[in-house]
Amino acid sequence: MTQLYSFWKTATSVPVVGAVAGKRVFTFAFSRKAPYFGSIHPRVTELRPNYAEVVVPNRRSNHNHIGTVHAIALCNGLEMAMGALAEATIPDAKRWIPKGMEVAYTAKATSDITCIAETAPEQWTGDDPDLPVRVKGVREDGTVVIEGVIRLWVTRKK
Repeated sequence: MTQLYSFWKTATSVPVVGAVAGKRVFTFAFSRKAPYFGSIHPRVTELRPNYAEVVVPNRRSNHNHIGTVHAIALCNGLEMAMGALAEATIPDAKRWIPKGMEVAYTAKATSDITCIAETAPEQWTGDDPDLPVRVKGVREDGTVVIEGVIRLWVTRKK
């Protein structure tokens, strides 16, 4: 189990703190490690190997000129979800780095947006260094507002 995933499990399972407060503590710490993520005021709501969810709130600081959640704030949320997934999933003998992102904006982001990153377990076991992570952002009514792929370069540690 990776250090990040171990921290998630600890933070969200402490009875005194509770799951909601534990998720806030985890999100704050994760955002401090990669400070740019903090600019979107995210909330990590789910994390397990091969799956992560990050909520990007519908708030003025995340808005564009038409009052919806800005496309780049959404991309930042997708990248945060992908990074959490990668850290919770990657085998100990491997390392990763993002190498590209392809997204399509499919609807207006008019509510909080849940950014989801997903992989299949077998993607992490092969020798192919190119690993595509499926990502999407979903409005509160279930409408997908952004979807795409973030490509990782996964290699063995030296």
